[in-house]
Amino acid sequence: MPPATEPAAALLVAITPEAEYALGDRRDVRLTHFPFKFGRESRLAQGAFAREQRLGHTPQLNDIYLRERRSTDLIQISRDHFAIERIDDQFFVVDRGSVAGTIVGGRRIGGHRKGGRIALNVGDDIKVGGEGSPYVFRFSIVREG
Repeated sequence: MPPATEPAAALLVAITPEAEYALGDRRDVRLTHFPFKFGRESRLAQGAFAREQRLGHTPQLNDIYLRERRSTDLIQISRDHFAIERIDDQFFVVDRGSVAGTIVGGRRIGGHRKGGRIALNVGDDIKVGGEGSPYVFRFSIVREG
């Protein structure tokens, strides 16, 4: 009898220092369920960040709240920016109607709140925001065990 195939876990890895900052100074995040949703933390009056404070009966908007530096007035990350979906062994990036869009493997989806969906391959870079965005991540698969 052949050995059982080990299950794979998906991982989003920060490629730039800004992406690592966005993940709360973490290098990567393991995607534990699908769809796995990403978006920007809400801003408070003094420019500080705060996790979405939702009523107990209302679900969170995102699984990961990305931090964005306030170095310019241009916001790259939307509050409901993108999700990673899994259907069987295929992964997809879904732009959730972001303002700046999402670039996956050099292909732009979404932006101007129109959304979009594209297949995701191992090793694809995901740029959260427009062409000049510093928030770049790489999609990876790790074998369990």
